[in-house]
Amino acid sequence: MKAEKLILDGNRVAANMKEKLAGQINRLSEKGIVPCLATILVGDDPSSATYVRMKGNACKRLGIHSVRVDLPSNTTTYELIAAINKLNDDPNIHGILLQHPVPHPIDERAAFEAIRIDKDVDGVTTQGFAQNAFGFADYPSCTPAAIIGILEYYNIPIEGKHAVVIGRSPILGKPVSAMLLNKNATVTTCHSKTANLDNIVRLGDIVVAAVGKPKFVQGDWIKPGAIVVDAGYNKGNFGDVDYDACLKNAYAITPVPAGVGPVTIATLLKHTVEAAEKFGY
Repeated sequence: MKAEKLILDGNRVAANMKEKLAGQINRLSEKGIVPCLATILVGDDPSSATYVRMKGNACKRLGIHSVRVDLPSNTTTYELIAAINKLNDDPNIHGILLQHPVPHPIDERAAFEAIRIDKDVDGVTTQGFAQNAFGFADYPSCTPAAIIGILEYYNIPIEGKHAVVIGRSPILGKPVSAMLLNKNATVTTCHSKTANLDNIVRLGDIVVAAVGKPKFVQGDWIKPGAIVVDAGYNKGNFGDVDYDACLKNAYAITPVPAGVGPVTIATLLKHTVEAAEKFGY
């Protein structure tokens, strides 16, 4: 008899988070505070525009005010930082999200660093990264926080497990590795220069794929009973994991779409509401 597979439903996790947020938003409303997220979109990349629109719609459905700042693709680093500082100084803005990637030759890192730490609800500053590594960030990077949130929602043990993270980006691979380590997992972080990647992935009790390559992780890389979290999203609604192949060995797996993505957006909203709560104290 085949063991039943556990599909880690991100929509379900996100709905649970939003239900809790509704009460927090109502309490803030009684104080005359409306949580507000500012999103900045530089240029006209259609995928980025879609992501910003999705986040704005998610805010609207929950009763969070959203302010959208659209800048042309020829915006300079100086002009972008000036726009960020204007939002930093606005007391009605509780969170700031700069949609990335930004067009070349903008210095994206300099722009991220301009976001005030108490409004860095997307967890993109180096100060926020450091706080996350030490385990006390108010607003860790949203996708890593979503991954941890999914595992915790489904009561999947992390402590004592071997987690293999494929990817080392500063807003996904590295911070989720730190978060798993802080949860007492043993963590191996892999990347494009890792030798014998497939053999290392086979050691993972928890495998997090964050490489940005469709169907990169193969089914025979997954050891029987492993937990597979696919943090990738590629054209055609494909994740970084070959879902059908990996499902054969995995005990639990996130689908794409409806896996990590909805929880990432819910986490962004959660951080924005929490930032507004701090404003209200």
